[in-house]
Amino acid sequence: MSESGNERSVLLVLFGPPGSGKGTQAEMLASRSGFVHYSTGEVFRGHISKKTALGLKVEGFVVSGELVPDEIVLEVVADFLLQHAGRSIVFDGFPRTVPQAEGLDSLLKRMGRELTRAVLIDLDDEEVVRRLSSRRQCRVCGKIYNLTFSPPQKDGVCDECGGELYQRKDDQEDTILARLQVYKQQTSPLIEYYQRQGKLVRFDGRSGRDNVYQQLTSLITG
Repeated sequence: MSESGNERSVLLVLFGPPGSGKGTQAEMLASRSGFVHYSTGEVFRGHISKKTALGLKVEGFVVSGELVPDEIVLEVVADFLLQHAGRSIVFDGFPRTVPQAEGLDSLLKRMGRELTRAVLIDLDDEEVVRRLSSRRQCRVCGKIYNLTFSPPQKDGVCDECGGELYQRKDDQEDTILARLQVYKQQTSPLIEYYQRQGKLVRFDGRSGRDNVYQQLTSLITG
């Protein structure tokens, strides 16, 4: 695929419920296919650590636990797009809402670019709960395991450093269900938004990491 003025550059939005694997796919696209990975959290942390003007704006909201307003999020995205002009980019965790998607489209239009595809990695609620409630993290080094897909060699003990493994609060069932509710309220309307544009593609998250990645690369090169 190509875009006017940016031959072969691809702009992808990856979205889906918690635990659908969108972050993993974005990392694989970055490491294997040369994409620049836009992760809202990572980009925010970068600006905050460098004490940029945008970082100072973001920091107050992050510290207080408030949502960063859309106008500031879009400023951060605009800065990122300028830094990586002409590169293929995969957006992970953005946009979260239809207003953010509209803002992204406006930014891209001003830059003479256009979103290539919006990829929904679909997963039913039961599978989301099963995947996330199986996650464990090391208290010492932070390594993450999944009791279903990638368990530690010894139950409750980190393979890397021998630290204790624990279940984070956001991986407990009641928290997962609350996160799913937020996703459905805020992010699900993106499905209709991108469907109307003819840009939505759905992949089944249950098919496995490698199958989803193969479908993504076929989409990009097709």
